[in-house]
Amino acid sequence: MHIIVCIKQVPDPGAPQESFIINTSENKVEFRGIQPVLSLFDENALEAALQIQDLQKGNVKISILSIGKRISKPVMMKALASGANELFVVEDELFDPVHMDSFGTAAVLAAAVKKMEIYDLILVGRQSADWNAGQAGIGLAARLGIPVITLAKKVSVSDGKVIVERLIPGGYEVVETKLPAVVMVSNEVGELRYPTMIQRRDAKGKPTTSWSIDDIDCHLEKSRKVKIHNLIKPEFKHRSCKYITGDTPGDMGRNLALALLQDKIIG
Repeated sequence: MHIIVCIKQVPDPGAPQESFIINTSENKVEFRGIQPVLSLFDENALEAALQIQDLQKGNVKISILSIGKRISKPVMMKALASGANELFVVEDELFDPVHMDSFGTAAVLAAAVKKMEIYDLILVGRQSADWNAGQAGIGLAARLGIPVITLAKKVSVSDGKVIVERLIPGGYEVVETKLPAVVMVSNEVGELRYPTMIQRRDAKGKPTTSWSIDDIDCHLEKSRKVKIHNLIKPEFKHRSCKYITGDTPGDMGRNLALALLQDKIIG
């Protein structure tokens, strides 16, 4: 069985707020001194693939597919060290994340998958950690002409089918479809397992294939649909916080009620 996991390299979402600069004249976000990391939901997708590999007793090959303007090899090494078997990267100056929308991303991924030819299951994160659009996986499935299941909290395969526990309000539903298919994985699957030092060392020897946009015969200009008309930085309002104290829980509740009455929040 061959599983392709699409992983995006993003600026670290945990970076300080001042590291993200909004360029209003060009409608783009500029990053100052931020290190790239794997998108968190894509890490969940890789963990889902590794869980399937565990259940299949190793009879599963996991390929990582990543596209970008300049992809950091150390960042991708984390994916390989966690248990993936090989890495495919598609790099081109046209893949600037500032200008790439979900439709363009789906087009490039689909072209790369077609070049990889044989596959059974494609796993992607439910959304990326930068723009959070959550559309690339659906677009990828549409371009490949295969089924897609979103919001997966658990993924398993059996008898040529993928079975997914899919999140819905108040619980989950069980959905299955024939392979090949695309599954968009949510964080409920679990965090990506932490690689050992030996796994990190061995990852450096795993096969890596690099392509350009010409190698996968993709025409990106025809695939862009989204145009950003305005991009602004949200205003952060400063609020004062009042701490309610008391000797007992009853005193604290009474003091809270009095404070709410004084501020005319309750009548």
